[in-house]
Amino acid sequence: MQQSSLNELHSQFTKGEINRANLEGLIYKYLFFNQEKTCLSHWKSHEYEDYVSWFYQRLKKVIDSYNDTGSSFEAFINKFILVSSKEYRVKITTQSVTEYSTWSARIPDFYVYEESPVYFYDRNEKILSKLIDKKNKRKNTKRILALILKCYYYVSEDFLDKAAEKLGIDNEEIREMMDKIRKIRQKKDDAIYLMKERVYTQYYRCIVYEKRLSYIEENTKAYSKLKLRLEKARERLENMRKRVTQIRTDATNRQVAEAIGIRKGTVDACLYKLKAKLNTLAEKSLLN
Repeated sequence: MQQSSLNELHSQFTKGEINRANLEGLIYKYLFFNQEKTCLSHWKSHEYEDYVSWFYQRLKKVIDSYNDTGSSFEAFINKFILVSSKEYRVKITTQSVTEYSTWSARIPDFYVYEESPVYFYDRNEKILSKLIDKKNKRKNTKRILALILKCYYYVSEDFLDKAAEKLGIDNEEIREMMDKIRKIRQKKDDAIYLMKERVYTQYYRCIVYEKRLSYIEENTKAYSKLKLRLEKARERLENMRKRVTQIRTDATNRQVAEAIGIRKGTVDACLYKLKAKLNTLAEKSLLN
């Protein structure tokens, strides 16, 4: 059975022989099986099939926008296909660029990623031993504990267990204190996390702009506009990164005191003593 042309299909629709749903389905079927009769005959078959599926979602508006003013319905459809195919190509190219950027890009250290200093027990065992005052175990425990909670953001679980053993504190007790300081700092930590996520997003936005720029011809208006957008995005990225690196991740002395259950002044004194002792150890190591 010979397939009806687009003009014949539209004529049947205006006469009421077929309804809108049938018309849209028949147009889709006609376009799907007659690529050679469209202006996209040079496209690869799989690309054309994807386009027709995308175009089908716009058929209702296309049919409604047609007015018989001398141009046939088939000519109108072909003209619309020609125009919309360019929009489709831009959309697909943008998606491909974004996908490429997401999967292939790696975040360089100088852009976003800040290597967190991890406190490994083995590396710091000698320093920890020197900081411990064997004559006054109680004061010593408070000082080291205050320092650990102060630097909670970078303390690993393994280090926490071994530090508890070294200080003679029950594992559960030190973990409860660590959990408490993290709960106290939860809001601030969430804000830091969200800010870092925005930096990651901005970084990927920059590399997407860079990739899209490589597809546009130089010395054109589109190239200039996108280049300006890229420059602004890079500037914003650097400002965001600076703000992230300036954020303090250590707990306040008042928060440390709350987690341990002692006065803030005691924490101030403990950390001051430790700082002085660390400075002394550093001076001795330089002399040696």
